Amino acid sequence: MSVYPRPMRQRMQWWKVLGLAGIAGVAATGVVVARAERRRRAYTPEEIRDRLRQRHAEAAKPADDPA
Repeated sequence: MSVYPRPMRQRMQWWKVLGLAGIAGVAATGVVVARAERRRRAYTPEEIRDRLRQRHAEAAKPADDPA
């Protein structure tokens, strides 16, 4: 026989499920962050400079306003 009445045991099970879901969410977030960090670090400083210069040149172009 259990120490806790049946409704109490059911509530405790939900807390366990909720805790496991929280742990899974934290682990998934860590995987996403690690993957993004690896992708970011894959660029050499020269590649980053070239991309920034290209983006700056595109932003500095005058926009064609049809208005």
